[in-house]
Parts: sequence; C-alpha cells; structure tokens
Amino acid sequence: MYFILIFIALLALTTVWVLSFPIFGRVPEGGRLERIKKLPNYKDGALDNLSPTPMKPDDVSYWDMIKGMLKGNDRGAPKSAVPTIKPDFAQNDGETKITWFGHSSYLVQTDGQNILVDPVLSERPSPISFIGTKRFLGTDFVKAEDFPELDVVLITHDHYDHLDYEAILKLKDKTKRFIVSLGVGSHLEYWGVPASKITELSWGEEAVNNTMKFTSLPARHFTGRVFKRNQTVWSAFVLQTSKDKLYLGGDSGYDTHFKSAGEQYGPFDIAILECGQYNVYWPLIHMFPEQTVQAALDLKAKVLLPVHWGKFKLAMHDWNEPIIRVVKKANEVNLKITTPLMGESVVLNTTYPSSNWWLADNL
Repeated sequence: MYFILIFIALLALTTVWVLSFPIFGRVPEGGRLERIKKLPNYKDGALDNLSPTPMKPDDVSYWDMIKGMLKGNDRGAPKSAVPTIKPDFAQNDGETKITWFGHSSYLVQTDGQNILVDPVLSERPSPISFIGTKRFLGTDFVKAEDFPELDVVLITHDHYDHLDYEAILKLKDKTKRFIVSLGVGSHLEYWGVPASKITELSWGEEAVNNTMKFTSLPARHFTGRVFKRNQTVWSAFVLQTSKDKLYLGGDSGYDTHFKSAGEQYGPFDIAILECGQYNVYWPLIHMFPEQTVQAALDLKAKVLLPVHWGKFKLAMHDWNEPIIRVVKKANEVNLKITTPLMGESVVLNTTYPSSNWWLADNL
C-alpha cells in the first residue's frame, strides 16, 4: 500500500514538474482572457468552430485511433533523404516570392518585406524533445540564422507543428513584429517576446504592417498545448500586399468558411492550403486532398500551393499520398497547382514549380 501511495505521489510530482517546462507555454489570463471571453464563439469555457466539429465520428473510439497509429505504415516516411534546394532569400522589386520549408512553414517576400509563417525548426513537433515523430531525412536544411531580418512572424495557431518554442527563441530578436491568433501572445510573452512586438487578431480583425494588411478569418480546427483545448484562437489569414492577395490557410477541415472568404475577399492570387495529416478517424479537423482542391475553388484562387505534408508523419497515410491525390484532383478540375521542392521558390505570375519530385524511385 505504501509503495502504491509513494508511486502515485512521485507520478503526480513528476507530472507537475514536466508541465512547468516553458515549452508548454501559458494559457491566456487577465485582459487577454477577457478579450477572448467576449468573442461570439466562446461558450462554456472554450472556443467553438462555426460548425459543430467533434474530434472524431461517433462510431470511432480513441482506442481505434491508438490502434491505427500503433499499426504503423512502412510508407509513412520516405526511404531516403527528401531532396531540397538551398533557399535564395534575395528579393526583387515588384515580385511576391514564397519559399516553402516543409509542412506548414514558409517565407513570403513581398514589397521589400519578409513574412515567415508558422516556423517549425525543431527535430520533433512535440513538447518533449526525445518523444514523437522525427522530421524526415533531408528536411533539416534551413536554420534560424539563415533567415534574413524578419518584418513579421505570423502564427496561425498554437499546436506544436505550427508554434515551435525553440524557433521562437532563436527568431525573436531578429523579428520586428509577431502577428498571431488571439491568445497565442500569452505563449510568446512567456518566452520573452516583448508585448510591444505582438499583435493578436481574432476572426474579422485586421492589422496593417507598412504596405501589407493581414486579416484573420475563421478556420475549422482546434488549439491547445497541454490538456485543455480551445483556449486560444485558430485562424486563416488574408495577406493583402500592394499588388497581390494571398490566402494563408493554417490548419482547417473543410467547411463553408472557404466559400465565404472567396466571396468577401477573393479572388486570391494564391491559396496556401493544408493537404496532409488527414484520416477518416478525424475527418473534420483536417482536409482530405480532394477537399483541399475544392477549398481553393471556393476561394477563387488562381493557384494552389499545398502544404502540411512532406516533413513529419502525423497521420497513417503514405508520406507522399497527400500530394499525389491533390495533384490528381487539381488536374481533373483544371486548377493550377504548384509543387515546389522544399527551399524552392514560387514567384507569383512568373514561376510555378511543378515537378513530380516525390515520385523518385529512391523515395
């Protein structure tokens, strides 16, 4: 009996100690929390999606999900290193350039400014450095010190594969401004980012940075870095530059908000949308590739850049299944799609890489 009590006490103390690690961030409080509580989709102590969005269907148990993950997939990761290109961060006047670094991290360079979206540079998108899926071989090709001075770091939501504690620590002193979903500022301040550098937006709110305007829009997802979910906002963003309009999708399941955004803010010169990490066990919080194409059509996007794949194994599908399916569907409906290698740049109205590099025999 004493042994059991001691074990329980040690387990409780260990849990408290681990949860005190700074990587978990800090939930909103004070004036920030009051601002969140005033949002129309804040109910019963948490934020809601526009449409009912259960984490899983009624006929799927959490045990089903665990068994599926434990079963694994021999094709869940590439067999060899993913090919990449050393990124060129030089800017040309009059161009809007987008450079993808794998998963949902990319740099937008436009109007002489650098906007880095959801930078994740750690080996694992996990709160514990030695637990969780590793990035694929070859995808560790860019470091924080490689980036130019950053005008804006944009964070769509606070999940570990979009908000990387180590990346923020390394980038905060070379970043002029953080534009984030409401509540994410609580994490950033806890990690040493001055409050004066942080702008937090909820759905429908705007922020102007020199010649650029950022507008937060609804997405269909969830948030949370510990156990309690949906204490901070999850968003997509419209980026309006002096000459182009971009839709930065973050994470989202498919819903009517894409059509609403297309009607109110479209057409878009490019839509950057997730196409990976989906499963029938969680069909509402991530899009299947065919839904990604439909979302781009709803947005009235001229070009689709599919992301949220190619760097981490966070679902059970083959590592390259998302891009195979999304390209196939885009071609069927005659939607222009660009598929750069990691590190390769897309230049709006000029350069749209489209090689099928993920089909190489060695991968």
